[in-house]
Amino acid sequence: MNAASKYANFVLIMESQTGVVEMAEEIELDMSPMYEGERIRKGDIWVEMGGPKAKAFELSVAGSMNEVQDGKVTVVGPDISAIPEGSTIPFGMIFKVAGELIEKDLESIIERRNHALLSYVHGLMHLNQRDAIWMRAGLDLKKAGVTSFEQVFKNVMNLYKAEMPFIEKMEVTVLTDPAAVEKGLEQAHAAYHARDERAKGLHDEEVDVFYGCTLCQAFAPTSACCVTPDRPSLCGAITWFDGRAAAKVDPEGPQFAIPKTGVIDEIAGEYESVNEMAGSRSGGEYSRMALYTFFDAPHTSCGCFETIGFYMPEVDGIGVVDRDFRNPTPNGLPFSTMAGQAGGGKQVVGFLGMGILYYFSPKFLQADGGWRRIVWMPKQLKERVKDGIDPEMFSKIATEEDAPDLAALKAFLLKVDHPVVDGVERKVDGKKVTEGWKVEDPSEYEEQVIAFIEETGGDIDVDAIKAKLNMSEGQFMQVIEYLQNEGILE
Repeated sequence: MNAASKYANFVLIMESQTGVVEMAEEIELDMSPMYEGERIRKGDIWVEMGGPKAKAFELSVAGSMNEVQDGKVTVVGPDISAIPEGSTIPFGMIFKVAGELIEKDLESIIERRNHALLSYVHGLMHLNQRDAIWMRAGLDLKKAGVTSFEQVFKNVMNLYKAEMPFIEKMEVTVLTDPAAVEKGLEQAHAAYHARDERAKGLHDEEVDVFYGCTLCQAFAPTSACCVTPDRPSLCGAITWFDGRAAAKVDPEGPQFAIPKTGVIDEIAGEYESVNEMAGSRSGGEYSRMALYTFFDAPHTSCGCFETIGFYMPEVDGIGVVDRDFRNPTPNGLPFSTMAGQAGGGKQVVGFLGMGILYYFSPKFLQADGGWRRIVWMPKQLKERVKDGIDPEMFSKIATEEDAPDLAALKAFLLKVDHPVVDGVERKVDGKKVTEGWKVEDPSEYEEQVIAFIEETGGDIDVDAIKAKLNMSEGQFMQVIEYLQNEGILE
């Protein structure tokens, strides 16, 4: 059974279980690119869909011409007029599309255009992607006469076909019933997984072109995303295959080819062609962009990224956190605060937006040491990307259970002999990229070290140094050398 048939069966089952509303009167909504980026604030919400408080997803499915009933909208569960004002609801939307030029690789491209096209509707806000979408219907939409999701999505389908002429037929199923959303999520996760698994089999060395994406520029004006086989998009929704398919059918669209030319630093992933793209697409804000580093001209961060990496100079290591982790990280900041600092299309050394699929790449932050530089991540995220983590590093990466703050993180890294303690050598070429932990002012530890020596009688044990002084052996020897130079120790 193909994906389109599975989709049809799913809709029929859910219609029979929950019922479908009567057809609503068609209305014409105010739609324009000028509304893209519109924010609907708390006091202006009619209905909130998904986001931090409810499950939600979006999915596009390619079908044959005779499988798609053009213009049909099915609402499974309570319609928008039956939902109390100000409510937050679970939500799902499945777009079924058909056309002579439509192939399976275009599913995620059509799905990703939701971010722009749904936001063209005055009074409708769309954020994020896949199973992390966050939508708000504002009171302006209610004032426009909307009584059904059907009215909204009929307008959206017309917009889709105008913006993407290769779509000849489209129908939409909207899910608001919690059980239907759960069932739809199963289907969506299977589709996302299949796309991601296909992308893992291709690598940068096997292609002569990368792809760019500027879909997020309404929210992040200087965002210039470069998608390669080994570095999928920050949002997680666009792979190299998706970029190729989109650029082929819509050459003037937000996805476009970037010739892989003019290699400057292959390990850092810096190319003349990518730099030229970054310069032109960021409006001249950035002239360099390296794909596989955290520190030297890193990739721009849009705001839709699935995870964010953050450098912690106190341990000379990198932590990563996803949207689902709501607590502060060891640096004291939650995801939302760091996303606000790095998002908007900025290039910020020390912060980097990343898609989940990038964690499975052999080029994951390879210029900075890759997994040998990662020191902390939420337990749930760590389990999710377990197959991408270097096996030798899995037990050395702390979670919130091991280290809720910097002091605990430092103690954990000492205990497990994490590479950052003595200096990180990167796997790709063996180059040492960090020197290990150093003591900036040895005099601060003078009394502490002397007391330790007196207590142990000069019998120095590395494990005792780590446990008692919370120092590495290298740091301890720095202080010893200082004390000798000062004539305090012989």
